[in-house]
Amino acid sequence: MAEQFPWLTAIILLPAVASLLIPVLPDKDGKRVRWYALGVAIADFILMCYALWKNYDPSSATFQLAENYAWVPQLGLNWAVSVDGLSAPLVLLAGFVTTLAIFSAWQVDRRPKLFYALMLMLYAAQIGVFVAQDLLLFFIMWEVELVPVYLLINIWGGQKRRYAATKFIIYTAAASIFILIAALGMGLYGGGDVTFDIAKLAIKDYPLALELFLYAGLLIAFGVKLAIFPMHTWLPDAHGEASSPVSMVLAGVLLKMGGYGLIRLNLELLSDAHIYFAPILAILGVVNIIYGALNSFAQTNMKRRLAYSSVSHMGFVLLGIASFTDIGINGAMLQMISHGLIASVLFFLAGVTYDRTHTMAMDEMGGIGQVMPKVFALFTIGAMASLALPGMSGFASEISVFVGLTTSDIYSSTFCTVTVFLAAVGVILTPIYLLSMLKQVFYGTGSKLTCNIGDVVVQNPEDEEAVCFGTDCILPTQAIYRDASPREIFIAASFIVLIIGIGLYPKLTMQMYDVKTVAVNAQVRQSYTQIAETSPGIYANGLLTPKIATVETSQVLGIVK
Repeated sequence: MAEQFPWLTAIILLPAVASLLIPVLPDKDGKRVRWYALGVAIADFILMCYALWKNYDPSSATFQLAENYAWVPQLGLNWAVSVDGLSAPLVLLAGFVTTLAIFSAWQVDRRPKLFYALMLMLYAAQIGVFVAQDLLLFFIMWEVELVPVYLLINIWGGQKRRYAATKFIIYTAAASIFILIAALGMGLYGGGDVTFDIAKLAIKDYPLALELFLYAGLLIAFGVKLAIFPMHTWLPDAHGEASSPVSMVLAGVLLKMGGYGLIRLNLELLSDAHIYFAPILAILGVVNIIYGALNSFAQTNMKRRLAYSSVSHMGFVLLGIASFTDIGINGAMLQMISHGLIASVLFFLAGVTYDRTHTMAMDEMGGIGQVMPKVFALFTIGAMASLALPGMSGFASEISVFVGLTTSDIYSSTFCTVTVFLAAVGVILTPIYLLSMLKQVFYGTGSKLTCNIGDVVVQNPEDEEAVCFGTDCILPTQAIYRDASPREIFIAASFIVLIIGIGLYPKLTMQMYDVKTVAVNAQVRQSYTQIAETSPGIYANGLLTPKIATVETSQVLGIVK
């Protein structure tokens, strides 16, 4: 009976249907609806944990918990959902982050019913993207996810929220057209019955020219979502204006849709084209890492600095995808999961800080560490994880990517050395801009501050009862700058426990997708072997300088398309 139950459909429909019931929920002050939304989110997260624990086999690379129902047979559109090693960990990540994001939105008092309804609808759409096995269904879920994010930024954002929301929807909606074009191109190719089933599309033999065209289109679509340079400019604006709970979901889950799409479609379905595009991905990854890190230095807004940090960290995902090694692709998956947790807790703590200071300008916050030691401690742990401190998940993911690219036998040693060296520069820059942020926010710049308490002027009050925060001075008894509450500590600690747990024991996560990523890489290497037999110097013939190394066909055990 457990095997026949439509687990994935229930996981998608539970928050979606619950969001539609919110308008009729009797609630005047928003307190009842927030408990309702949190209860639905927790129930859905428990449901997905139970379904995967009972029915998901990580030792299998095939699709599991598969459900397939005819939806619009005339268009070949089916409600086809399933999970495998690529989607299962990201489904759990989406459920975990979104549940805690809803819990973090406890103080929303403006149109709370609409806010929580949109959060639950976003919850459902995220899961739908990760479990969709029909490419048209994947596109529909991708589009549905855009609407709640646009409204959440546009209604509950900052002063420039309309600009940021409009920029977000233009970039992401325009780019997603390429997903529809690719779906129609792959589904209609070859004649016969039209199908958009991803498993069936994977066994089609496309002409190389068509594959290259489809790959380029999907790279644009997923590159915008992943914030690949130069298609990233919507991200800092969206983060800078979005509320903290929305930023948590945006950085923790939505960016990962781009990486998931690249592995699911570009690598699995278009592996021949990936041979030609892989060096470009590696170069873009290095550009992302260095460009994002350098731009972080120029930001005086805390959330914009964290946003550019996300741009930098997504470069490691590209490097892992382009590595042609098992550990490299494993590292890319781990980086998505790790960054999802780390970015979520950092944006949450940025929101906690904003609730006290009512500003995101770091030069107006100096000195708050002395009255908010718990927030400072939690923020420091999150920053250490982001800068890849050993023992935390960021270190495990980034070292896996570095080892994967370094040991790749596909590229020349010169290309690997230069790429790793430049990526390492970004790793060096990361602690500089993160630690300088901590110093500026919690310790101040060292300049003398002048603040007013009534008619009394206090200058640099180190030994006085008054405490200075930029242009505001308060007395400790006023308790305006209160420390983290138990609810806020619980939310941050939930992330930190997982970050440290994965850092100390990466197998905790990697065992969920290791078999699948190995199978995907084997298929890509099989495609490489076939192409290298006819074009042994394909990289050297173009603008790119690395030359493909020689690999014996017998060394590759993959799936021949």
